[in-house]
Formats: sequence, structure tokens, C-alpha cells
Amino acid sequence: DVIIRGGENIAAAEVEQVLEAHPAVRQAAVVGRPDDRLGEVVVAVVVVDPGAGFDLEACRSWFAAQGVARFKAPEVIEVVDTLPVLASGKVDKAALR
Repeated sequence: DVIIRGGENIAAAEVEQVLEAHPAVRQAAVVGRPDDRLGEVVVAVVVVDPGAGFDLEACRSWFAAQGVARFKAPEVIEVVDTLPVLASGKVDKAALR
């Protein structure tokens, strides 16, 4: 999946890898959601360890510490208990959009 944000192509898989490397994140899925100004914005849906404090600010700090370009960092973080999955076992990204 490729998210086109303000003319920049962002690979969802790359953003997911950075998120899943965070010690509090168990699982992550990244999707693009429509935005009037940028075309799409990066949205991360994450499953975190119970009691872990993971929010947008923690995410931005993590991305900066990993040396990831700022435009690739999610604009929205949604913390969920589980990610929706298809019969194949893959994350149902259409349901997340």
C-alpha cells in the first residue's frame, strides 16, 4: 500500500515496521485516509501492551529518534484492542479506512 500525502509517496509497510519496533506496540496497521489539503493523511491503528502510554506525541518522538522523515510519521493514532482480519489472516485495511 502506498499513501500519497502532499505529493510524497509513503510505503505503509515501512511505517508499520517503525511502529512495530516500538517496545509498547504489539501490532500496527497503517492506512491513508482522505484529506482535503494533502490528498491523504497517514493513520496508524495500533495494538499496544496493556497500560502502555502510546499516543501521537510518543509516536512522533519515536519516529524522530529512529531518523524517519517527518512527513512519514502518522498524523492520527488509533489504539485498539485488536486489528480486523480477513479470512486469509491478513489485516483488513479497508475496514480501517
